[in-house]
Amino acid sequence: MAVRYYNDDCTYRLPDKRRTAAWLKEVAEAEGYILGDVNYIFCSAKRLLEMNRQYLHHDYYTDVITFDYSDRRGTKIVSGDVFIDVETVADNAREYGATKLQEMRRVVVHGVLHLCGQNDKTPRTNKQMHRKEDKYLRAWVEPATEE
Repeated sequence: MAVRYYNDDCTYRLPDKRRTAAWLKEVAEAEGYILGDVNYIFCSAKRLLEMNRQYLHHDYYTDVITFDYSDRRGTKIVSGDVFIDVETVADNAREYGATKLQEMRRVVVHGVLHLCGQNDKTPRTNKQMHRKEDKYLRAWVEPATEE
């Protein structure tokens, strides 16, 4: 079971990959699941728009699309592919007054929360998703810097 990171039509590099994987494992466990194989694929806005049209029949840009291969009822192992549009994440960071990395972490954990069964399609479930994102983002602790 592993978290892996790939690029498709972009050159983005997520910092702290090992720590991010450990954090995501803790998130899944807090949600009552075991983190299985999760692939993060960072891509361009154009690429994710193509996928949104092809697989979801939506004709608009989005920051993340999650393909869920989880077995939440049997083994409680969550697995899937999380495609992230790095351009839309950067735009959203500017819009919401966050850094690009803060917004990227929000989208990364958003993908795992989807794998754990959290929806965001209604106003109520969208609020729940944001509360959980905020909770787990607060749990991300920056490493101490030596002075």
